[in-house]
Amino acid sequence: MSDKPETEHVDCTDCFALPGSDNTRIVYVKTGGGISETWHTPDCPQLTIMQINWEESAKRVKEQDAWAKDVFPAAHERLTQAAAAMPDDTAAQPFIAALTELVQARADTTGFVVLHRWAEILERHFPPELPDPDRTTE
Repeated sequence: MSDKPETEHVDCTDCFALPGSDNTRIVYVKTGGGISETWHTPDCPQLTIMQINWEESAKRVKEQDAWAKDVFPAAHERLTQAAAAMPDDTAAQPFIAALTELVQARADTTGFVVLHRWAEILERHFPPELPDPDRTTE
């Protein structure tokens, strides 16, 4: 039995390129598993459009990241101040505390809070209900 996923070859509807040293291979991992590959010639219109879209997406991500890095510190400070001003007995307190801690965890990283950190914070502020030992079930 092979661990190598099955590869589906999809023909480009513009250039109908085959595998070759001058051609470009585009590979996608399919949602249900397996791999889809398409080959393109250097002058293929579909390949050119994909490259333009990738470059535009990368540019947009860089712009969004720069904006977020500029805005985040002040927004984080406003959240912290608003959370501190809330009375401790408010019903929303666990939500406020969890959100504040999650945002602080984001501020303490390079931009990504790992799932186990999220789970730790949420478990602390929203612990599972433990069974009541004084209450018997029939």
